[in-house]
Amino acid sequence: MGVPLHQAKAELFRTLGHPVRVRVLELLLDGPRPVHEMLGEIDVEASSLSQQLAVLRRAGLVESSREGGNVIYRLSAPEVADMMVAARRVLATVLSGQSELLAELAATDS
Repeated sequence: MGVPLHQAKAELFRTLGHPVRVRVLELLLDGPRPVHEMLGEIDVEASSLSQQLAVLRRAGLVESSREGGNVIYRLSAPEVADMMVAARRVLATVLSGQSELLAELAATDS
């Protein structure tokens, strides 16, 4: 018997639960990028980026290929980009709701 769907989803969300992994996926929204470019955009050691890229690769969220001396990473499917855009929308909605609540609390604090 396979892994239950809710467990597979939880594993996906755990994979997305690291800021470096999220940043890598955000960078790859603009298209494939070599590792050295990502290092310039993310403030981590090369070994740490390599570990996080390996996690994303094992999860099936990114793919890599070699072009000359460069390793190029890309999103594995358009749905990964869709998921990142949806996450941004959800976050914007949640934060918008919080700012409205904060404004309401400030107005009643007198």
